[in-house]
Formats: sequence, structure tokens, C-alpha cells
Amino acid sequence: MAASVSVRLSCWLPVHHQPACSNSQLCCTSTTSSTPHNTSAASIRSPIVVNGNPPTFVSAPRHRIVAVGDLHGDLDKARNALEMAGVLSCDGSDLWVGGETVLIQLGDILDRGDDEIAILSLLKSLDIQAKANGGAVFQVNGNHETMNVEGDFRYVDSGAFDECVDFLEYLEYCNHNWEEAFGGWVGVSKRWKKQRQASQNYWGPLNLVKRQKGVIARSILLRPGGPLASELARHPVVLKVDDWVFCHGGLLPHHVAYGIERMNREVSHWMRGLSESDDYPQIPFIATRGYDSVVWSRLYSRDMSDLEDYQIVQIQSILEETLQAVGAKAMVVGHTPQTTGVNCEFNCTIWRIDVGMSSGVLDSRPEVLEIREDKARAIRSKGEKRGMLQVVDYT
Repeated sequence: MAASVSVRLSCWLPVHHQPACSNSQLCCTSTTSSTPHNTSAASIRSPIVVNGNPPTFVSAPRHRIVAVGDLHGDLDKARNALEMAGVLSCDGSDLWVGGETVLIQLGDILDRGDDEIAILSLLKSLDIQAKANGGAVFQVNGNHETMNVEGDFRYVDSGAFDECVDFLEYLEYCNHNWEEAFGGWVGVSKRWKKQRQASQNYWGPLNLVKRQKGVIARSILLRPGGPLASELARHPVVLKVDDWVFCHGGLLPHHVAYGIERMNREVSHWMRGLSESDDYPQIPFIATRGYDSVVWSRLYSRDMSDLEDYQIVQIQSILEETLQAVGAKAMVVGHTPQTTGVNCEFNCTIWRIDVGMSSGVLDSRPEVLEIREDKARAIRSKGEKRGMLQVVDYT
């Protein structure tokens, strides 16, 4: 059963920034500013502890967790979703207002939209701000991230090729200071896009040359060992936070047997261009290739209305075996757009949160999943009026 309640979204004051903690352990700090969840010195949570490189196991007891599904290059929808989640200021300043919240984005930021690097830049900025305020931001790589590192550009929007060209020029403008350019891109990308569009007529008769320039720029950024691929390599394909496991497609028993930390490490090494040794396969097949790989599996997220009862029982059995093996109570996945919105199956042991919000997919209203005190609920917009939210509790 699901019960819903409507609330009004308001602009919250940004939290005060404090020095960031080390990468190995994210410290919890207090804030004197108002946050959407009344964070105060009296309600400080336990420190967030991160294990694995990239992060694989996270301890964040009593922290509010928010999960956001596939974004596919739509910066406006991404901002809208983050505002709904209560972690992003709604005045356009791109400030973290989530206090000690843990934000998890489930991959597929790339493809089908033209603001991919800007979204990655925004999440990077929010990650830095969150750490300074006792929270955290994690990303999980999806199949479109691994496809692009492989050089598979079939689903790349023409505007995304343009963004790659613009960003490389901006990187040069920043004297190839990656941290400065990548972190600041979300704040300048709109202006660079307008300047490019104003000169579109110049490219009119040279579309083929323009396309080639975009492909080259994207290849430079996303080839294994490229600067953007190396940035993606910081993120896992499977992340376990307390009793919840997050992945883009779906985790299966043989993935757990193989080792989720091992898979994360192998994918990261491949993206960094460090997979030529005998220790790691050229492309980590179990995580990134095949219908039952971690980033491609749709076993849990597919429409089950056309399945026989015995097939549904089999899927539930596989899910239960996986959760038991990894020591989790529930799994959260993206990858397959849910036309009914964020939903759960099998007594809410599997949550499907890809709602196809990008204008390049279903152009649907953003929705997010909130987990508090081990209970999950969907947050979605109510009607066309911005600022009205519907919270759906699953009991």
C-alpha cells in the first residue's frame, strides 16, 4: 500500500561551508544555517565512513539518503530533481543545502542530452560542498558511461559533441588546470553554449568538419585514461550504503561471488587506462558487457505484467539470494524508465527509480527516492505548478 501527502517546496538557506575532510573518511560537521531537515548541533549524525577505492562500502548511520535516477544530459531536469531532493538551492546559485544528507546518483548522465559535462561538474561541486557540511555525494556509473569510455558514441546528442569541443577550449583557457575547469564548467557552460549557437551560421556548410571535431574532442576526453574517463573512474558500479545497495542495472548472485569491490576496482582501472596488466581484463566483462552485467541487467526493472507466475517467483528468489549474499535489505536500480514513476516490488526489496526525466528520453517530471530511518518513499512533483511536491510512503 502507498500513502501520499502533498507538501510545498521552498527555498532553503545555504549551509555554511567548512573545510573538507580526507577522501578516506568524510567527517560530520554541524551547521548553524537552516536546512530542509532542521539540521542542528543537537542532531549531528555519526561520521560517514567510506571504504574502497572507488567507494564501495559506506557507513552513514542515521543520515538521510536521497537517490536520483538517470539524467541523460538534461541539466534543467537534473537541477529540478536535486531541488526536490532538498539538496540544491533553488535560486540558481548551485549551493548545497542538504546538510548531512547522502546523495546518490545512479548513472547514465551521459548520452541523449547536451549538458552532460555540466551535470558532472555540478555533482562534483556539490560533493565538495556536502563533505564540508557533514554530507556526501556519490555517483554510480551506468551503461552509458561505460559505452562512451569504450568509444561507443551511438547515443550521443549533437549538442553533447559541441559541449566537448567547448569544454576542451575552456580547459585550455584555464591553462589545463583540470580541477578549476571541471569544477567551474557548470557555472560558465550556458554562456559558452550561447556563444557557440550565435556562431552556428559559420558552421553551416561545414557540418561534417564540425561533427569530426566533436568526435575527436569526445574521444580525447573519454578514452581510457582521458581526463573525463579518469573522473568517471572515481565512481563505482556498485555502492553499498548501510543496508542498501545501489547499482545502475542490477546486482546478481554471481556478481557478489566475483566480488563487488573487485568489480569496482577493475572498472576504475580500465577507465584510467591502467588495464594493460595481467591483473585486469581489457574491458571488465562481468560489470560492463552482456545482458546480465551490472550496468545492463534489467531483470529487476523490467515490466513484469507479461511474465508467468513462476518467472516472477524466480526473479524474486534471485533477488533474495543476492541481497542475502551482499548483506543488504533492499536494492535501488535505474536503467529502465518506469512509466508509473518511482516504484518498488517484492515487498519493496527492489526500488526502480529511473523515471525517464530527461527531455531526450520520456521528458517526464522528475522524481527522487528518499530513505530515512531505513524507510523509503518517493518524492514527486504534483501537477504543473512548480514547488508542489507529493510524498508517497510505501507501507
